Amino acid sequence: MATSAPTPLRQVLEERVKQLVADTENLFAESRERARRDMADQLNQAVRRIRQTTNLEDLAATLVDVTSPFCGSAALFGASGDFFQAERIRGVSEGVAREFQSLEIAMRSAPALASALESRDPVVTAATGGEVSPEVVKLFDHSPVSRASIYPLVARDRVPALLYVWGTVQGAAVELLAQTASLVWVSLTEPVPAAPELGELITISGVEAAPTPVSAPEPEFAASSEPANGSPSWEDLPPEEQRVHLQAQRFARVQVSEMRLFEPEAVQSGRANQNLYEALQERIDGARETYRKSFFDRCPSMVDYLHLELVRTLGNDNPDILGRDYPGPMA
Repeated sequence: MATSAPTPLRQVLEERVKQLVADTENLFAESRERARRDMADQLNQAVRRIRQTTNLEDLAATLVDVTSPFCGSAALFGASGDFFQAERIRGVSEGVAREFQSLEIAMRSAPALASALESRDPVVTAATGGEVSPEVVKLFDHSPVSRASIYPLVARDRVPALLYVWGTVQGAAVELLAQTASLVWVSLTEPVPAAPELGELITISGVEAAPTPVSAPEPEFAASSEPANGSPSWEDLPPEEQRVHLQAQRFARVQVSEMRLFEPEAVQSGRANQNLYEALQERIDGARETYRKSFFDRCPSMVDYLHLELVRTLGNDNPDILGRDYPGPMA
């Protein structure tokens, strides 16, 4: 028997269903793109606020404030001696916040926090008394299935504080905010240049760079300036060149930090496929061009700190992860 032709009503229904499916897909795509833009804007504002802090107390308060939208709750612990001390907290009741101010945890009673302190790497752990201390479990009302993430703030050769977050945690965003805070912590705890020099500091993404230290060389210079290649030692450089070197190192750290902050999927893919340069070519090329004009062209002893930071931070100290097409350090 021949199949009868669709009735007009059936045709209308089929067309409406197709249109509904297409509209739903379009709305989903628009919603996803809008969410990505909102996330980028939120992260950008968070980074700006962290950069603009002027002292450690302000930095601590700002960090937990801008972190809380990316997790359920956030707390900052200072690390000193054999104890973790309460510093700042967000996302909890007023009663918990008051009790938190007097909290002090023995490091031996919180092995997960101690591990983050020692390894300087983020730690994700079961939020149990045996891992984060009975005091923390009780105060934060962690359940037996709760998990917590701990992000160390690394300032040079020490970890002065730990960022402790729980709830629904967006790990990549929180980690990168903690890294940004680490850079600012360094700038706030080291000597700054004299006032007449401040006007010459470079600006990055429309934000004035924080004052950079001038009292001591950073390790990258010594590591990349072997006597065999004729490079001068740090002590041989005039003060003006030392200042430019320190500016260049800070520029490199901020640029690479922003790559991790705003391109986490590209960074992850580039690492997995060992082609970071291909995955981030536009950003890397832009940073290299700015670096060359701002530092190489004005300082004869300049080192490619951008390359060193790419290898160390994005490549996990493995230059091969940058890929075969990477042009290598600037000469």
